[in-house]
Amino acid sequence: MKKIKHFAKEIIVFFIVMTIFANVISIYRSMDLNKNHLNIRSITLLNNIQYTIPEDKTIMIYFWATWCPSCKLEASNIQKISENYEVLTIAYKSGSDADIQKYLDENQLNYNVVNDNDGYLTSKFDVSVFPTTIIYDKNGDIVFSDVGYTSTIGLYLRMWWASF
Repeated sequence: MKKIKHFAKEIIVFFIVMTIFANVISIYRSMDLNKNHLNIRSITLLNNIQYTIPEDKTIMIYFWATWCPSCKLEASNIQKISENYEVLTIAYKSGSDADIQKYLDENQLNYNVVNDNDGYLTSKFDVSVFPTTIIYDKNGDIVFSDVGYTSTIGLYLRMWWASF
């Protein structure tokens, strides 16, 4: 019994240290992101659907790619957030609109997606690591930015906080 308790403590300490380490790396990587005011008002989504970014709501902009393993893990988290908050996702160099739509359909995802096939938008935000999440308040100012995987609860807490 003593060995099991010791082993359990070691596992807990390991996960705490790894969580702290991952957050430090995320903060370091997010320092290079464009911190300017959100200046996009309208953008074309997949299949030429026009999307207007609301001026009075918090919005999450999520950069991802179909070829990114962490993005695949985080996709369901983004889906859940998009059911309660404004979310705009930008698919970086992930193929044609049809390729991205197929990926969304296969994974039962229906959030707003911009196909950034040439990488223009991604470079405008200075994103170089995927996934990257940027949360803007209702005034278009960055409240949070995160590089790498984020849990659903972490995303909900950030969106909730940014809404004040």
